[in-house]
Amino acid sequence: MPETLLPILIFSALALAVIGAWRRIRLWRQGRPAEVDLLQGLAAMPRRYLVDLHHVVARDRAMSHTHVATAGGFVAAAVLMILVHGLGWTNPLLGGGLLVASATMFVGSLFVAKRRCDPPARLSRGPWMRLPKSLMAFSGGVFLITLSTLGLLPVEAGHWLAALVLAGLVTWGLGELFLGMTWGGPMKHAFAGALHLAFHRRPERFSAKGGGTGRSTGLKALDLDDTAVPLGVETPGDFTWNQLLGFDACVQCGRCEVACPAFAAGQPLNPKKLIQDMVVGMAGGSDANYAGSAYPSPGLGGKPVGEHSLERYGSPHGPIVAREGTALVDAGTLWSCTTCRACVEECPMMIEHVDAIVDMRRFLTLERGNTPGKGAEVLDNLIATDNPGGFDPGSRLHWAADLDLPLMADVQQAEVLLWLGDGAFDMRNQRTLRALVKILRAAGVDFAVLGTEERDSGDVARRLGDEATFQSLARRNIATLSKYRFQRIVTCDPHSFHVLGNEYGDFYPQGRDGRYDVAHHSTFISELHEGGRLTFRPWKGGSVTYHDPCYLGRYNGEYEAPRKVLAALGIQVAEMARSGFRSRCCGGGGGAPITDIPGKQRIPDMRMNDVKETGAELVAVGCPQCTAMLEGVVDAGAEVRDIAELVAEALVEHSTTQGTVRASRPATEEAIP
Repeated sequence: MPETLLPILIFSALALAVIGAWRRIRLWRQGRPAEVDLLQGLAAMPRRYLVDLHHVVARDRAMSHTHVATAGGFVAAAVLMILVHGLGWTNPLLGGGLLVASATMFVGSLFVAKRRCDPPARLSRGPWMRLPKSLMAFSGGVFLITLSTLGLLPVEAGHWLAALVLAGLVTWGLGELFLGMTWGGPMKHAFAGALHLAFHRRPERFSAKGGGTGRSTGLKALDLDDTAVPLGVETPGDFTWNQLLGFDACVQCGRCEVACPAFAAGQPLNPKKLIQDMVVGMAGGSDANYAGSAYPSPGLGGKPVGEHSLERYGSPHGPIVAREGTALVDAGTLWSCTTCRACVEECPMMIEHVDAIVDMRRFLTLERGNTPGKGAEVLDNLIATDNPGGFDPGSRLHWAADLDLPLMADVQQAEVLLWLGDGAFDMRNQRTLRALVKILRAAGVDFAVLGTEERDSGDVARRLGDEATFQSLARRNIATLSKYRFQRIVTCDPHSFHVLGNEYGDFYPQGRDGRYDVAHHSTFISELHEGGRLTFRPWKGGSVTYHDPCYLGRYNGEYEAPRKVLAALGIQVAEMARSGFRSRCCGGGGGAPITDIPGKQRIPDMRMNDVKETGAELVAVGCPQCTAMLEGVVDAGAEVRDIAELVAEALVEHSTTQGTVRASRPATEEAIP
């Protein structure tokens, strides 16, 4: 009987899977067009899965092994099952391979079942709770039937009851694994996830052999001249089709919600729920079947699970944020995000949450003019004065009246262009800038500043969704930079560092390389010390911890240079529990202090609690926004100092100016913007 039933079951399931796959593809195709390389993406997909995706999954070693056993066992078992039981290619080699694959999958499913016995709060439940049973039914049934086919288990035609039981187990498993993969069950993440890796919105994120460069964090430029579509994303159908595909790949593991600072602070944002709401919008219907954590603080703008109306909401062409009343999400959910990319860093499916949030913010800002808090005032200031504080642009260098800083307009060329950033208008950050100038002069660096020609980099405008103001600032800054010759830009602001280095390239004049060689001041100081151009007195202060800025670390992968500088000062860093790529955000990015969405606690308060746990007396930082946020904590218990301030205090009076600093590009006519 198994020999008769199995081929029917297998090919029926495959036929239904094809129908279901086409249904999901039609859902994704509701999105806007996106250019992808189909053949290259499909060819690169296995490596992206085995290397890049598993690089993230392997951070939880137990789950990594479980995933390899379960997913790898299933793929091998499914292929061999079609050959052995579907096409009748019964031989000891294929049969033995099928036994090993199904047994491996069964062992993996046991670990899945163990995890689901008492699942962590971050895991979604509901339909996901039946998944280990389905995995065990499929793998166990295939294993026993294969034993029978090989003559190792006496399930004869007369034992029809046993045969039906085994066929029922396989049917149950096939229904979950094939139909659920493509029809909307828990296993749809496997089907969508594989194609998401192949047609990822950011193929640069993958390793070189996977078709990328290993890092991609700059926001995509918005075409402001395209009047055929709204600016930004108003409805789920306004996302690109591969973004919708990415949302569908979500496995609801909850790693993003654990990493999210806004979620921890009780603000109305849960990255996992947000992605699932986009899936509801794409497919239509309600979120009533969602069985994970809801948005925090319903009274502060969150939305209880199941509130969506079947008639009015959950439509691919309906509004994501309604002008009044309820829709898929509330505006406060989008404005809670600090754009720290902690969710993106932790996502095993490599979903781009921040891209989606900024796309939706763009619509609210550009089409509706609906930026909360002081957002509208800041954007007006940027338009009127080229800085978010509305300060007189002519006062940008007042803090340095006694420093006699060289101006690019006077010298025309220099080894280093010192980008001051809008910290030049802030009395606290002016101390950091003065310290950095002292360091550069001690090392004999040939540098100059733009002075009143410098404008805001546009970071805050872009994160608040005002792409028009950002592009205007970017183009005007590029026009200014193009007038002068320099090898490198150095700045103490990671946000300016990121925007200048990673986001200005889309707006550079055609035919020129738009990537400036930009360095964070901690990286440059480290190079100066290693080149013998700086020497320090030994550190004699108390214990020190270091806070990784999001836009330096997760956005640009720079974790070592600041620690090298601190080590050169003789400081042994007392690392916080959340440091490096898992550093907790200070709460200052993405315009969050401007929109000021309320929660149960403040993000910088949580970060200073992390500092207290180390017992450190001082927290070293490398970002003016981090400095402002952490110094704003009441009863912080630890002093906040920028790395440049610590270095400037430790400088030996007669630091050598011998040696050179390696530039990543030669100082030639072609290399200098």
